[in-house]
Amino acid sequence: MLTKRRGISVNPQGGSYLNRTAILSPLGAVRLAQLALGCAVISLVAHTAGYSAPYGTFCMVVWSTCFALSAAIFILDVTWLHSCLPVSWDNLTVTLAASATLLYLMASILYPVYFVSSECPYNDCNVRNFRIAVTACSWAAFVAYGVEVFLSRAKPGQAAAYMATPSGLLKVVQVFLGCAIFATRSEFSLHAATIYCAVVFGVCLGATSLLVALNVCGRAAPLRLPSDRSVTLYAFAAVLLYLSAAVVWPIFCFDRKYGTPIRPQGCPRGKCAWDSQLVVTVLCFINLALYIADLCYSQRVRFVTQRPRV
Repeated sequence: MLTKRRGISVNPQGGSYLNRTAILSPLGAVRLAQLALGCAVISLVAHTAGYSAPYGTFCMVVWSTCFALSAAIFILDVTWLHSCLPVSWDNLTVTLAASATLLYLMASILYPVYFVSSECPYNDCNVRNFRIAVTACSWAAFVAYGVEVFLSRAKPGQAAAYMATPSGLLKVVQVFLGCAIFATRSEFSLHAATIYCAVVFGVCLGATSLLVALNVCGRAAPLRLPSDRSVTLYAFAAVLLYLSAAVVWPIFCFDRKYGTPIRPQGCPRGKCAWDSQLVVTVLCFINLALYIADLCYSQRVRFVTQRPRV
């Protein structure tokens, strides 16, 4: 029943214009903690802690980007405006939370390694203390994003967004490590075999990124992707490709016939090709393990692909 008061229609049974659950829920509390910690990190760095060099710039970009995205997610959720976006909201939020968790982990390691020392820089312990506070807040924010992923994960026996399943979360990590492989700026063109490995890394990165994008944009349902069969077949193909790269890459980088088995003397830190090749090797084996785990989970999980909310 509608009643009119001073020209305004009032619907006693109508829903609220604001989503109170987005605030008064464990997930809402975690997101508020993310915003508070992100704001604290950026303020401390800008006020006294400071940053410099590419590593410091990377950390600042991570903190600023994650804070901006978290603020946008929170506002869209509270105001219900996410229902107007042509995306799968659940897939989008869990993907961004998983990505922010990985980025915060990386920044929380890099910043103290390069900017926190036991001695006070320039005899100013105030700067050191601020940098310790930045590190502590960054680690706390990493935990907060991890808790959001934990709260958003798919529960056994319940229909959930694909990106909230173990297979979906593994794909986020696979994309992250794939980008890290190319970020090492290793010399992929040394031999035909290393070029092949670069192609393998690129193909798997592109295909996995496409799967993630299709689910986040809500385009997987109209294309009938991902299905149990297609995800399993792709995971199997990726395992075979990464397995071949995991065999070929170390041989052509560290065998005496093609490369150097030990680190060359006098190789400058941060600019040594041998270090980059070693990092790529480690990331390759980690990603291989993730693709194998993805293949195992794909055999068991059954998921419902959500259509975009309009």
